[in-house]
Amino acid sequence: MGRFALKGNAALLAACLIITGSTFSVSAATLQEIRDEKQEAQNKKNEAESNLKSVNKDIESISEEQEAVEAELEELDAELVDLLLSVDLLESDIGNKEQDIEKTKEELEEAKAKVSAQETAMARRIKFMYERGSATYLELFLESKSMAEAVNKSEYSEKLYKYDRLMLERYRLARAEVEDKEIQLEDELSELEEIKEDLNAQKEELDALIAEKQETAENFAAQLSKAKSRASEYKNQISQQSDNLKKLNQAEAEKIAEEAKKKAEEEAKRKAEEAAAKKKAQEESRNSEDSESSDDSNDSDGDSESHSESRPSGTSVRASGSGTGADIANYALQFVGCPYVAGGTSLTNGCDCSGFTQGVYSHFGISIPRSSYAQSAGGDEVSFDQAQAGDIIYYGGHVGIYIGNNMIVHASTAATGIKISSAFYRSIITIRRYY
Repeated sequence: MGRFALKGNAALLAACLIITGSTFSVSAATLQEIRDEKQEAQNKKNEAESNLKSVNKDIESISEEQEAVEAELEELDAELVDLLLSVDLLESDIGNKEQDIEKTKEELEEAKAKVSAQETAMARRIKFMYERGSATYLELFLESKSMAEAVNKSEYSEKLYKYDRLMLERYRLARAEVEDKEIQLEDELSELEEIKEDLNAQKEELDALIAEKQETAENFAAQLSKAKSRASEYKNQISQQSDNLKKLNQAEAEKIAEEAKKKAEEEAKRKAEEAAAKKKAQEESRNSEDSESSDDSNDSDGDSESHSESRPSGTSVRASGSGTGADIANYALQFVGCPYVAGGTSLTNGCDCSGFTQGVYSHFGISIPRSSYAQSAGGDEVSFDQAQAGDIIYYGGHVGIYIGNNMIVHASTAATGIKISSAFYRSIITIRRYY
């Protein structure tokens, strides 16, 4: 606080207060000047208190936003860990699929070889029978010792032919099954690779979002530090002005006492002068009696005024559906063949895996989270041997609805849309029940 100019020849009322390296001196000459200084100090204190209240609100707001961002960062970190786990599992599943495909190719080659060998053997026997013609049957009779032996040889030839046909058909069916299995495995491999690409894209988005949130959190930390620094300054100002007011109150009381003392002395002097004048008049009056002079003197008793000190105090600092699992599964199956759309939520026009499960459950009045990761943490966890139709199976970055018999219905990829797949086409992480 600045130093006030001295006025007149009045005595200096001075007191010094050292706060945060600054010195305050009361230098007013009159009571009114002291009171003016008090009002100025009170105004500054009120302003600092108002500023402190405002900056405390800023600190609270910044802290809440910082906590919210940090909470988002924790959730994003958890999602990233889950996503990385999902990618690892997918890579393992892809490796297993590739091994299955190689094994299936070997089985297919074996099946083709069996079919080819059977066809060759059968062709040779048919050619032999054709070239021999009816002579074959004549030789059977001539070479046989009896009619029964001839009949037996004839029946043996027919059985051999039927056996060849049966084995050829079996080998062909086996080859067809292996070919179908190879196609299915290649489709599943393609689907897994597409899911892996999608998860990698999600990872890049999460990395960027985490970096953005970290930058935001650091910005909030800087804002919070500045706000706390301002709050500290305002607290120092309030403390300084409170001490200033205390000093000014003391100076005011001293000034009041000084003026009262001065007034009393002036009054006493006036009365003494009056008494002396009266006494002189009595001495000059020869005709007055000594008692009258004494009475006149007694009548001149002085009165003293009483003054009470008032010590104003500074303003104190104030702190401010329902439905069963089977119903759910059956309802979900109605949308097989509908398109897959990333980020979509329409069961008919396009949805992603978690949009599909959320839309199906919503039809029954059951509310579940939007993302597959959040769905994997809700509801009740059940083991696969206790799984029922309508349960949600989570594979890591992907969900489907269990329909029983080791099968699921799910919004698979943009290439396949909503489809039915084996529940074991990928490694299962958890099974959740919401109904």
